Amino acid sequence: MIIVDKLCYLSKLRYVSPYEKFAFAMLTLIFCIVSRSIGMGVLVLILNAYLTIVRGGISARRFVNLMLVPLAFLLLSTAAIIINFSHAPLDAFAVRIGDWYVTGSWTSIHRGVQMTITALASVSCLYFLSFNTTMTDILTVLRRLHVPPLIVELMLLIYRYIFVLLDVAYYITTSQSARLGYRNLSASYRSFAAMVQALFVRAMKRSRCLYDAMEARGYDGEIKVLEESRPVCKKNVILIAVCETALLGVTIWMKLHP
Repeated sequence: MIIVDKLCYLSKLRYVSPYEKFAFAMLTLIFCIVSRSIGMGVLVLILNAYLTIVRGGISARRFVNLMLVPLAFLLLSTAAIIINFSHAPLDAFAVRIGDWYVTGSWTSIHRGVQMTITALASVSCLYFLSFNTTMTDILTVLRRLHVPPLIVELMLLIYRYIFVLLDVAYYITTSQSARLGYRNLSASYRSFAAMVQALFVRAMKRSRCLYDAMEARGYDGEIKVLEESRPVCKKNVILIAVCETALLGVTIWMKLHP
């Protein structure tokens, strides 16, 4: 079981209606993207961190560590926006290398920080949903929203196969390590290539076995799963409405006063 799946089953908000969590996460995400401001991004980050850590009971250290994963990619991508190579220095910083300058402007720095915080805040919305809602509940919401059944079934099968492939890869890697397959760099490359090859073959075999098992159980083109009924709490709906109204007001104010 991957760590995100463990967290959503241990969350204190697991049994809250998935419709409430989905509505909150998606509306907050929309306002964050539309606003594209540093203030809104920080506000959304704090709000989602509070709900995930305090209300959901997720470890603060675990939350921060998982947020560092997208941050590493964001820093690499925004570096291309902030850093420029030019014959003329810009106003923020400049390092001369021969006839060229490694330089940047305050405008590009502001844009890079803005993009990074907005992206992190958007990721925190999705983290809130995934850390506190099981995959079956998310798929239930998507079905009620009339998402095409093919997309929902593909999501379910891909989600199921993540665990299958991770399990197979774990046992293959353990077997290779016991045979000193990762004793040095060249051996590690060979072992990794062999693991990927074996993983592909076994994945194809598992997929055929899975399809045969589904047909033996009466598969008719639609995967049916049991859905737990969790009523919507009026108090939570009011809180979500107040919160999203406030975020809407902040978004409008920031658009009028950039």
